[in-house]
Amino acid sequence: MKMIIVIIRDEDRENITTNLVNDGFRVTRIASTGGFLKRGSTTLMIGVNDEKLDQALQIIRTNCVTTGEEASKRATLFVINVSNFEQI
Repeated sequence: MKMIIVIIRDEDRENITTNLVNDGFRVTRIASTGGFLKRGSTTLMIGVNDEKLDQALQIIRTNCVTTGEEASKRATLFVINVSNFEQI
């Protein structure tokens, strides 16, 4: 299992979360502050089975708004191995 932590621009939040949820992924959205991307940002946490990782990453990539500024970062992704997962 993997945990995807993705820091995205606020303007991409709805497109990404809606498409992830529509494809059966569970998403936890955390309002985040700071100058990491020098704009308003949201942090998403998505737990995925290994075989669904590429699908989730593709949804994120596809639904980031292109700004036309090549040097501009649209998202920062972290993929972390998860050794244990429980819902209580």
